[in-house]
Amino acid sequence: MKPIRDLDIRDKRINELVKGMYESGGFTAKNLAQGVDILERMQKEDCIRFLSFPANIVATGTRGILKGVIKEKLFDVVITTCGTLDHDIARLWKDYYHGDFFMDDKKLHKKGINRLGNILIPNESYGMILEEKLQPMINEIYRETKEISVYELIWKIGRKLENEEKKEESIVYWCYKNQIPVFIPGIFDGAVGSQLWLFWQNHKDFKVDLFLDEQKLSDIIFESKRESKKTSALIIGGGISKHHTIWWNQFREGLDYAVYITTATEFDGSLSGARLREAISWGKVKEEAKYVTVEGDATIILPLMISALLERR
Repeated sequence: MKPIRDLDIRDKRINELVKGMYESGGFTAKNLAQGVDILERMQKEDCIRFLSFPANIVATGTRGILKGVIKEKLFDVVITTCGTLDHDIARLWKDYYHGDFFMDDKKLHKKGINRLGNILIPNESYGMILEEKLQPMINEIYRETKEISVYELIWKIGRKLENEEKKEESIVYWCYKNQIPVFIPGIFDGAVGSQLWLFWQNHKDFKVDLFLDEQKLSDIIFESKRESKKTSALIIGGGISKHHTIWWNQFREGLDYAVYITTATEFDGSLSGARLREAISWGKVKEEAKYVTVEGDATIILPLMISALLERR
């Protein structure tokens, strides 16, 4: 039996606060602290580290945390959605703005302002700027090659950001710089995908080949299996990015380490609501794996966890 300890308001460092959260035994607080412990083990272990997340948090300042962990090479593989490209690239040239959840959406629509939760995104900060900037980039890439994988396409876009003033704020740029592959199985479900489709209307010999991405993922997974290398994942939110991460890891008998951050409920049987223990039944997480599900908003939880992890480094 381990006694509960009270938190100390004098703890100034985030890592000390997180350690105190574990000792406090307080519900989600303890899970958060366990998540940091698992992330620390993932960093010390010689393993392949996956990072998966949905696009919505890239529209917030949490983008800086994601960019930071990629810049610091804390992860080897990224799996996400098309909107990550949309928000990350668009914010190089245009600002997003503060709003709230209870604004009048009809008035916003009349003003050409899109609402993402409590974030406001004017049309000129999203579709319009992406069309203006991306079409010349896609045309240059087309001149270099007529057939390309999504992860190589993202690296080429990242390379073309070299002269941008705010390039170091970009997730895409640091994935290119560090040659970290970004896999987006739903590449056409967003503004960047629409720009690719628009370009294809007049260039029917241009092919974005998703099979090449799946082959690259296969190589990563089966090479780790051949070399008896462990795999691990920080999974933020559900949907296609979560599922693609755990799907591929089933072919090596599952993840060895996993941290899942979610706000979804479990009772509806959704993938987003499914806790990591459910993935064990599918062989997507190993029976003996170190794992934890942390319930809560990633825009709160992720900065705390990553700051504590970096302090430990």
